Amino acid sequence: MKLKPIEQQVVAVVGASSGIGRETALQLAKRGAKLVVSARSESGLASLVKEIEQFGAEAIAVPADVADYAQVQKIADATVDRFGRLDTWVHAAATAVISPFEQVTLEEFKRVIDVNLMGPVHAAKAALPLLRRTGRGAFVAVSSVEARRSMPLQTSYSASKHGLEGFLDGLRAELRHEGVPISITNVMPSVINTPFYNKARTKLGVKPTGVPPYYQPSLVAEAILHAAEHPTRDMIVGDVGRAVDLLQKFAPDLVDTVVGAIAIPGQRTDTIKATDDPNNLFEPIEGYDTVTGDFSDKIIPSFLDWFDTHPAAKWSTAAGLGALALIAANLFKDME
Repeated sequence: MKLKPIEQQVVAVVGASSGIGRETALQLAKRGAKLVVSARSESGLASLVKEIEQFGAEAIAVPADVADYAQVQKIADATVDRFGRLDTWVHAAATAVISPFEQVTLEEFKRVIDVNLMGPVHAAKAALPLLRRTGRGAFVAVSSVEARRSMPLQTSYSASKHGLEGFLDGLRAELRHEGVPISITNVMPSVINTPFYNKARTKLGVKPTGVPPYYQPSLVAEAILHAAEHPTRDMIVGDVGRAVDLLQKFAPDLVDTVVGAIAIPGQRTDTIKATDDPNNLFEPIEGYDTVTGDFSDKIIPSFLDWFDTHPAAKWSTAAGLGALALIAANLFKDME
């Protein structure tokens, strides 16, 4: 499967008004892509289009709530009406309720599922016919490391991301069986410094936070751009996320204990925030149409992401380490 270079692509970015989506749209614009940007925040989209145009790129904004399929279909229709085709769909829209499960209402839980899981389902329904018509393309969904390891106080969010991974895996298998040249990628960020925690509804009594350390949104955007040009199955962004995924595979009971001890107190800040304070669960909120959030002092670099965008080096390194392990095992055996 061969995908087009970014500068030749028409890309729809959904969830583009802030955070990962906004940074992705800006990086795509710098590379020369034509863009359709969507979110619920009309002011956020308007400011984003202005930024994109400063790079000499072309973009249109389509306000939409991804929980409503008809609104998602309007994104697809606007893409074809303006640019004639779709090459990549990037889906980054998400919301959350950060709270003990027993305090989450069924309406709140369902809303998170509707946005975080049904949103990408709606997107795939709208995007796949266009990608088939184009003849090739990519569908890139921004999930979370919580697709692999659930977090306490985020049961609805974790459930939605587990479901999203299952949906993408099944969809990918169907397309491969048909021989359809559409790449399906699951991008799973670790804790990222975006306005996500400013926007989430919380019942903790205080402003929530991810469990540090944090990573830059630009790392996730770089992974998305790579997936738009190079067919890729899964990408975990952030070394901590890779470690959590590995531990979950081999010692899930240990991880249960660790996240219970660390993540429950670790998701609280000292800033008072009431449940009815502005949040984006059901409606967009103003004032957070930025790429980064409030936790720049907790950012660390990530070193292993580079290998995902340089697979030859990745597998060469893996082969080298395997050879060294075999040599060491033989030497140890000879010493016995």
